[in-house]
Amino acid sequence: MPDMAALDTLPDAPHALPADAVLRHLQADAMGLTEAEAAARLAQFGPNRLPEAARRGPLMRFLMQFNNVLIYVLLGAAALTIGLGHLVDAGVILAVVLANAVIGVVQEGRAEQAMGAIRQMLAPHAAVMRGGRRLTVAGEALVPGDIVLLEAGDKVPADLRLLEARGLALQEAMLTGESVPVDKGIAAGAPDAPLGDRHGMAFSGTLVTKGTGRGIVTATGAATEIGRIGGLLAGVETLATPLVRQMDHFARWLSLLILLIAGLLLAFATFVQHRDFAELFMTVVGMAVAAIPEGLPAVMTITLAIGVQGMARRHAIVRRLPAIEAIGAVSVICTDKTGTLTRNEMTVATVALPEGRHVVAGEGYAPDGAITPPGGHLGGIALAAALCNDAELHCKAGIWGVEGDPMEGALLAFAGKVLPEAAAGWQRLDAIPFDARHRFMAVLNRGADGAVLVHVKGAPERVLNMCRDQWGPGGRSR
Repeated sequence: MPDMAALDTLPDAPHALPADAVLRHLQADAMGLTEAEAAARLAQFGPNRLPEAARRGPLMRFLMQFNNVLIYVLLGAAALTIGLGHLVDAGVILAVVLANAVIGVVQEGRAEQAMGAIRQMLAPHAAVMRGGRRLTVAGEALVPGDIVLLEAGDKVPADLRLLEARGLALQEAMLTGESVPVDKGIAAGAPDAPLGDRHGMAFSGTLVTKGTGRGIVTATGAATEIGRIGGLLAGVETLATPLVRQMDHFARWLSLLILLIAGLLLAFATFVQHRDFAELFMTVVGMAVAAIPEGLPAVMTITLAIGVQGMARRHAIVRRLPAIEAIGAVSVICTDKTGTLTRNEMTVATVALPEGRHVVAGEGYAPDGAITPPGGHLGGIALAAALCNDAELHCKAGIWGVEGDPMEGALLAFAGKVLPEAAAGWQRLDAIPFDARHRFMAVLNRGADGAVLVHVKGAPERVLNMCRDQWGPGGRSR
């Protein structure tokens, strides 16, 4: 068995090392680890899962909703109001406080569930080589040095240094924001290459869209790139929003002012006017309770709750109510790109034909949208887009999505806008899948009338070199 102590330090930049150097560093070979070696490394490095941050329990989350100066004042006001016998007023005050706490607990719980979903991004199973045999193991059982086999449709179970790549492409939008799958190879890159340019690596949680590959595990669990992101989320510093700071400042000064005035009135009436102290005390307490704006938290809570529900309808979960005010105060948002960073969608916007350009309306993958101007040879383009395609569109709860390559999904949506049943009646006889070496995809289809056609899509320079004529307003021309 290899010396396990030598694996205390994993490769710092495996993307910059040749594949054989990574194998040597991890004391592994192409036949994979033995079961004994895998068990020893699992005991050393731990399971391949993201650590779960410590969470506050439901009771603590509920109690923390009362950690506010104005809430303290309201609770004190409720106690004094009960002492004065005004039970209805006390009930209203307590209802406002409890409503604020319940809404806060619910929203915080939903947000923590959404943030915790990142832990589900690791693959549940993986195909590996162990002792020269191909096995399927649980994703948590992967260890540094394991040889993982990748196929189209697989989710990468850990960070891998690729040893083989045959037409391999990965969807890395979750890490880089790029909506287009990235072609992978085995060549080493620069040590300081950004994440999106590490073409010799396959990162945990990304999806294999096409091709096959083989890689060696270089990092598992929290040491992966997705684990690093989870660690950053766990270490986010909690900051008070402008609204919370203003309300806290207002509550402190208001409480101090009310107590000061109440004390002055009590002292003046007692020592100057010589009133009965017991009767006077209850009167001053009543005035102090009346001076507390118990309706203010209710108005603030209702307003923020309306904002939270509005954000939820747009699929944005707000962890705490006052954050709505902070979002409303934002004037500039800096991101590295628009749309694909969060939605990972592509849409056909323009179609260029010999007779001119056509503008395609609509968003996302919904096959709905007008084309301006209509007509022309759009039907032929739509037929090619629908048939020379391996993706599928689906609609769940009114939201359109794609299974497969986002670009092919955009072409399917375009085809649906031109010819809703473009692929009906056609049978695929053969196909040449897209490959980075020839840069095109071709399909052979037979129509319902027996006609046989070949449709091709790919890189413009590659497809144009394959063409002899073009079809335009005047018919076929060279």
